[in-house]
Amino acid sequence: MSGVVVPLKGEQSGKVKTASVEPLVELVRPDMERVNRLILSKCGSDIELIPEVARHLIDSGGKRLRPMLTIAAAAMCGYKGDHHVTLAASVEFMHTATLLHDDVVDESDLRRGKLAARMLWGNQASVLVGDFLLGQAFRMMVEAGSLQALDVLSHAATVIAEGEVLQLSTAKNLDTTQDEYMQVVKAKTAALFAAATEVGPILAGSGKAVTSAFRSYGNNLGLAFQLIDDALDYGGNAKTLGKNVGDDFREGKVTLPVLLCYRRGNDAERNFWREAIEHGKNDSSRLEEAMRLMHEHNALGDTLERARQYCELAQDALATFEDTPHKAALIEVLEYSLLRAN
Repeated sequence: MSGVVVPLKGEQSGKVKTASVEPLVELVRPDMERVNRLILSKCGSDIELIPEVARHLIDSGGKRLRPMLTIAAAAMCGYKGDHHVTLAASVEFMHTATLLHDDVVDESDLRRGKLAARMLWGNQASVLVGDFLLGQAFRMMVEAGSLQALDVLSHAATVIAEGEVLQLSTAKNLDTTQDEYMQVVKAKTAALFAAATEVGPILAGSGKAVTSAFRSYGNNLGLAFQLIDDALDYGGNAKTLGKNVGDDFREGKVTLPVLLCYRRGNDAERNFWREAIEHGKNDSSRLEEAMRLMHEHNALGDTLERARQYCELAQDALATFEDTPHKAALIEVLEYSLLRAN
């Protein structure tokens, strides 16, 4: 998994560079094998449907980036215990639960290129199994024995839920401001990235300055990650996205590229977006027109530029730390995230 990526701040412009998530994968592999075993063990239940639904999504090929961030951050801060494995598993359970819930709310058919759980077992089972995974996540947080880490992750769970509700209030509303939309992204996506990265140094007993730096890295990575997904929905492919290209359009989602395109368009173009987003006129021919307008108004390019700026902020957050393989791998994750859009 490598390719050409836009240089981050401080790199030589014009220099061709490749980026991959593999350095991080290799560094955390032993601990992630333990995380994966723990995840499988915690999926168990006497209620047959619970492990069946949970395993469907857990085994569907996600990179498990968030728990890898927990493991890497703990290692960078010199943590020597075992509780980082427990918290990494709880982070992945939180993420999986939100995916199950999101697919129900968004009425999504695909998740990571496979049929969404709700398409196989129904909405009720998806929601309830998501609740089970959240319960298991909190049990593991308690097992880790850190009240501060529990506070960070439980707060993230609350913020994510608030983000879901806020998104409902902005759904299909083209009068949503960019600030309001970014508030949704910060809550729904960035909050868990930030918490996943912060709990590692908390376990290591690091001071406030260190934990704040790692939280900043995770938060800005999460913001960039979501904006890249937003752009890819109008210019990517199903393999990259793990869902159909144009799903956001068909579901009437108001994302940053849509907001930029809507505001930059003329009256006829704004009417097109209102019909598509607010009134559900969003068939394949209209998706083609939407993509044309995106390119005409550089909505995708500007969205990706915003993502690049967040990646720079994330890189700056780690600037004062000693250069180590883990730090280099975390910086390369930023580059890899931008690479997804190329």
